[in-house]
Amino acid sequence: MSPEDLEKLVSWTMPFGKYKGRILADLPGHYLNWFARAGFPPGEIGRLLALLQEMDHNGLKPLLNPLRSRQQAKPSPGS
Repeated sequence: MSPEDLEKLVSWTMPFGKYKGRILADLPGHYLNWFARAGFPPGEIGRLLALLQEMDHNGLKPLLNPLRSRQQAKPSPGS
């Protein structure tokens, strides 16, 4: 895990599935647990979802809140 990974959790959106378009950090725990049982997708998105599931399972998702505040203060690319 790196600081960049944590930034990605609050800025990247889910690229597919039921929660397509939702910020990764906002994905519900039951969905993350489903991935843990069924298998995470390959690549960076799977690695980030696995990290987020571990954080959620251990009650650490609130640690992302300061990053959310910083992310909301940044202008969106292209605006």
